[in-house]
Amino acid sequence: MTLAATFLAAEGESPLLPHAYELVVGSFAFLVVFLVVGKILTPRIQKTLAERTEAIEGGIKKAEDAQAEAQRTLEQYRAQLAEARQEAARLREEAREQGAAIKAELREEAQAEARRIIEAAHAQIEADRQQAFTQLRGEIGRLSTELASRIVGESLEDEARQRRIVDRFLEELEGRPEAVR
Repeated sequence: MTLAATFLAAEGESPLLPHAYELVVGSFAFLVVFLVVGKILTPRIQKTLAERTEAIEGGIKKAEDAQAEAQRTLEQYRAQLAEARQEAARLREEAREQGAAIKAELREEAQAEARRIIEAAHAQIEADRQQAFTQLRGEIGRLSTELASRIVGESLEDEARQRRIVDRFLEELEGRPEAVR
């Protein structure tokens, strides 16, 4: 026999096999721990894990919802911006059209005012010409009468007679062709 077998035979029991009371106490302790872990701790752990999962999924869902809302808001903003740009372009075009209309209206008013001023100036010139012609006619008549009086040697003081002579003389002058004048 070997030394190990002698040692084992001397003790009578195997050191590898536990005693029966240790097996019972160990089994009972294992069942208690298994029941405590299985019935109390596992549901709490699963509940905590479920809450965390819900919180994470809820946070993800909220983030997705917030992102979708932000996307919708961005699209609305872009649509409003495009609409505002179109409105601004329309307003600019209306302003250009109104400016052109006002410019045309002012131009027409200025041309009408210029025509009125020109017509008034022509009328004034015509009136001045008529006045000058009348004054000149009177002066020519007086000078003609005075000259005729000196030439004839008699007084031509009769005013009606002077006027007839001067008018006849001027009518003869006006009746002549342009080359003679």
